Amino acid sequence: MTVDRDPFAEGERAARENIPREANPYQDGSDEHALWSAGHEKIAGSREARGSEGS
Repeated sequence: MTVDRDPFAEGERAARENIPREANPYQDGSDEHALWSAGHEKIAGSREARGSEGS
């Protein structure tokens, strides 16, 4: 049984685990790289927004 990788979900998980976006495992310029980055930004961006609400 093969498991399809979901780069977007992997990026989300990486952000939750505080893995920096520079750790994107996919080749720069690939669709997977863009999806991973988008997933990471979704989580990291919402964290940053929540953190600045109290400022």
